[in-house]
Amino acid sequence: MSKRLLRWSSDPDLPVERRWPVTRYPLALKATVAVHGIAFVGWAIVPAMWPWWLAGVALNHVVVTVAGLWPRSRILGANWTQLPDIERNATSIALTIDDGPDPVITPQVLDLLDAYSVRATFFLIGERARRHPALTREIVARGHKVENHTQRHVHTFSVRGMPALAREIDAAQRTLTELTGDRPAFFRAPAGLRNVLLEPVLQHLDLRLAAWTKRGFDTRERDPEIVARRLLKDLAARDILLLHDANAAITNDGQPILLSVLPRVIDEARRRGLQFVTLREAF
Repeated sequence: MSKRLLRWSSDPDLPVERRWPVTRYPLALKATVAVHGIAFVGWAIVPAMWPWWLAGVALNHVVVTVAGLWPRSRILGANWTQLPDIERNATSIALTIDDGPDPVITPQVLDLLDAYSVRATFFLIGERARRHPALTREIVARGHKVENHTQRHVHTFSVRGMPALAREIDAAQRTLTELTGDRPAFFRAPAGLRNVLLEPVLQHLDLRLAAWTKRGFDTRERDPEIVARRLLKDLAARDILLLHDANAAITNDGQPILLSVLPRVIDEARRRGLQFVTLREAF
């Protein structure tokens, strides 16, 4: 791991060791900058060809937009869709839980995870964490990890410019670090949607994008059998599972679907010889 120091923008006077090495920006970002530059220069030199310059820019926008709508894509930058292929992860999978903390559901999830001795990764929304600071600290106290899921979880996140992306992510980074005393290492975009400008922001804030291998669509599916089946189909080592505590769908008997699904998933994963780790334990 890199020993270079990052002047973390949330506290510019406090240098901290980087968790992630600074890498070259993805080809998609470089190509986007180049296409816009060529189109601008071309228009200035040969303005009569403006339809061609505009078409090139439009085609570039289509490509990077489609890539941003694919949460598991690596076209726009580094993205964890599975745990790293290293020996320690040969029998490991990760359980990730999004959109919390929820004052009703999250405590029940924590009790359930305690009962099964499972550690999970919670991608928290900064504003929710600020409203429930004791619960946020309880997640960490119980042995789980808290990661960055933006400050406000706005639906327009994926169409924002670089300054707005930086403010949103950095605000959550400051909030979660203040509440837990632990700086998040991973970031997950709302609904997994992003744009070509996100990777430079994540590198600056020393965060790694994390998507998932399998999701149960548990925010809208009310049948726990269907959600569990989606998560368990071809379940294998290094998979990253996505569920939700806040915004979870409610089963027909009035229970948050996460609470019905988790025991089935944990039991079956262990039957297959798999163990649960946090994302940070996997690297």
